[in-house]
Amino acid sequence: SFPGGRRDPADGDAVTTALRETREELGLELGTPSVWGQLRPLPDRQGLMVAPVVANLGALEDLTLTPNPDEVEEVFTMPLAHLLREENQGYTHFRTAGRYSYTLPVFLNGPHKVWGLTAIITELTLELLAPGCY
Repeated sequence: SFPGGRRDPADGDAVTTALRETREELGLELGTPSVWGQLRPLPDRQGLMVAPVVANLGALEDLTLTPNPDEVEEVFTMPLAHLLREENQGYTHFRTAGRYSYTLPVFLNGPHKVWGLTAIITELTLELLAPGCY
């Protein structure tokens, strides 16, 4: 999943929360100029609204991440070209009470499977970054 968490009273807005959570979880200090914008708010499984913030991290080779072991088990990346290949995309169909209920996207990368809210946010981002390709 992406860095995230609840807004602290001192945060003020979703962008400030996202930048703080990125610093706390990944040790990555980003400034407001890195932020490209926000996606539409989405409900999580508990019904809380999630406000995805999209930012430019720069070249991955130039980043030094120091994940917080209390919050982050593993860090991995997926290149845009990988995400856009059809063989790395899929969908999971869910059933509720024995009936078809809903479908969510899934992105595959070796042992990693991106699903749930993270996959929805990834899909929305791909629609913005690669219109016509995704």
